[in-house]
Amino acid sequence: MPPPPLREGRVERPDKFGRMSDDAQVPPSPIELSDRGRSSLRDAVIWLGVASLLFLAWHLASSILLILAGFVFAAGLQGGEHLLGRVLPVHRGIRLAIVVLVFVAALFGFLYFAGTQLAAQFSELQATLMRQSDRLSTLAHEYGLSSGSGGDPIAQLKAQIGSSMGRIMSFIGGAAGALGSLVLIVTFGIFIAIDPRLYERGVEWLTPEPKRAQMRATVEAMGKMLRRWVAGRLALMIFEGTLIFLGLSVVGAPLPLLLGLVAGLFAFIPNLGAIASGILIVTIGFSAGTTIGLYTVGVYLVVQVADNFINPLIEKRAVDLAPAVVLGAQLLFGVLFGILGVTLADPIIALIKVALAQRAVAPEQTPR
Repeated sequence: MPPPPLREGRVERPDKFGRMSDDAQVPPSPIELSDRGRSSLRDAVIWLGVASLLFLAWHLASSILLILAGFVFAAGLQGGEHLLGRVLPVHRGIRLAIVVLVFVAALFGFLYFAGTQLAAQFSELQATLMRQSDRLSTLAHEYGLSSGSGGDPIAQLKAQIGSSMGRIMSFIGGAAGALGSLVLIVTFGIFIAIDPRLYERGVEWLTPEPKRAQMRATVEAMGKMLRRWVAGRLALMIFEGTLIFLGLSVVGAPLPLLLGLVAGLFAFIPNLGAIASGILIVTIGFSAGTTIGLYTVGVYLVVQVADNFINPLIEKRAVDLAPAVVLGAQLLFGVLFGILGVTLADPIIALIKVALAQRAVAPEQTPR
């Protein structure tokens, strides 16, 4: 007759007479984890890993944003190559080389044109600002606005204008750093645009095999979204730069072509770009006289009103994001990461939206 089964929690062990008994219960080991303990430990490790990744990402934020900017630039190159393929049926590599050469030629052409224009107009602009500061200082003395312990603010402004070489050198140093970042972004973007499928396969390889099809679809959707966003920003840049050039030419403001190009480039930066270009345009406009300055303010306001009508249409067609979400993301990323964060806030939010949308659609596409 077989022995009865042991009761739960009991083990069979010999007693003091050598007989086997199941009455003695072995206590659990002090280092053995229960199922609940294992689950808690796993959760703690996961949260610790997430916190470590966030801490590392915070310290590497500038490098991560530069890499993301490289992906955005690569999407722009791919979009130009696809657009060129509609009218020029040649090998993809040739089309991409044409797009890169056009971009490099346009960049160096702008830098050369801006440098020569600013060099030719700088002395005249500084002299105009000095004359206006003298007029403002005279008016301040006549109306008694220059008295007080703080001294004459107009005289202080004049002194700053006259001793502007230190500020110019510091600006040149900052411009050199920005140029180095631009070179890094362009180089990174070109490498990605040459063979984007190579990097897509790498991402798929790092994904578990059952999820690779979903990851491939997500990466493709992200690439299409980035190309649409870059195309929308380029359309907005051309629109705003052209209107600024035409408006300043009509009112007779100085440097209309250069200011139009600068305004077009600054339009790539949401919100802050329009403010920066507006300050530059109005400042140069008032350097040519009060009347021209007022006309320049009017041109800038008209362009911004038109931009407020066109920009939402372009953004909705490109990425379809809620305006409040976009503005909130720009404020948040601007405070955390500066100008580069403001510039890349829109594509970052759009990428997150694409990833969430693909994750929501994936279960419905899975066969049952």
